[in-house]
Amino acid sequence: MPQMMKRWEMNEIGRNALKLHEVQVPEPGPGEVLVKVAAVALNYRDKLVIEAGMGLPLEFPFTPGSDLAGTVVALGKNVSRVREGERVIATFAPGWIEGAPLGDARTPPYRTLGGAYPGVLAEYVAFPEDWLVKAPATLSDAEASTLPCAGLTAWTGLIEKGGLHAGETVLVEGTGGVALFALQIAKAHGARVIVVSGSAEKLKKAAALGVDHGIDRSAGDWVEAVLRITGDHGVDHIVELIGGLHLGKAVQAAAIGGKIYQIGVLEGFDVAAPVGPLMLKNITIHGISVGHRKGLENLVAAVDSTGIKPVIDAYYPLGDLPKALDHLERGAFGKIVVDLESR
Repeated sequence: MPQMMKRWEMNEIGRNALKLHEVQVPEPGPGEVLVKVAAVALNYRDKLVIEAGMGLPLEFPFTPGSDLAGTVVALGKNVSRVREGERVIATFAPGWIEGAPLGDARTPPYRTLGGAYPGVLAEYVAFPEDWLVKAPATLSDAEASTLPCAGLTAWTGLIEKGGLHAGETVLVEGTGGVALFALQIAKAHGARVIVVSGSAEKLKKAAALGVDHGIDRSAGDWVEAVLRITGDHGVDHIVELIGGLHLGKAVQAAAIGGKIYQIGVLEGFDVAAPVGPLMLKNITIHGISVGHRKGLENLVAAVDSTGIKPVIDAYYPLGDLPKALDHLERGAFGKIVVDLESR
């Protein structure tokens, strides 16, 4: 076991504060395990935390990143959930095991890795065993690293909350990480999938993943296109990744009794929608804050049984984190992964 390792740290908010330091490899305490990190999948949230802090109670020096895959290489005392040599992935919200999110009406929960808790952009991390889940046997480490946030978010909406079943129609907005997971999860459950994107090239790539209908939102009113495709039925499930006034379009496109999963905030944290169709259509809007550990375990089992393969747009070595963040800002088709293994 090496004595020293590399870890990204920042002593204040801002991209310029990111530095790759050499530090001691941590030792696992009681109930903890030491994980050799193989891959870290980036989320747009990571960029927001690095550049603006998102109002989170960051403790400096701060290490960003929440989604890892790796191998357990050492155990602290009284560890029973995982074994040395086992491949694992992180849980996005440590402590949220099952059921309703932690917190209360005054203080909604948002205690996550790479936020209130230490992040994972390091060669080794020492975490409580409860923060980890066995990795899918059918995925590489890079692929497995994409599950804790993006994969679980799509799964929580469509399956844990929505109860998606065969024959229903799902609308997915965009072609980022959550969107492509939603596409693949929906197809694996026998649903029809419509993808809306402003890129004809990305729509072609989505078609190769089994999309039933692709709509170029720059070519006209995409809501009207959805209604034409569905014969005015509308869509049963909408993965809403934009926020702002865009929620109103989702309400217009939704079927009677449709379900909308509010996930993204690209157009703002304040959302708006016409209340008439919302009430008359009996639409349910679910706010999705990723998901719990049990849901992640369910997703891992589904991945192994269905053959879902996460879409990775690009790989970057640990030292190229700034370039990976630049790619994240430009937009990716699927996920961007920081790969700590030799490539």
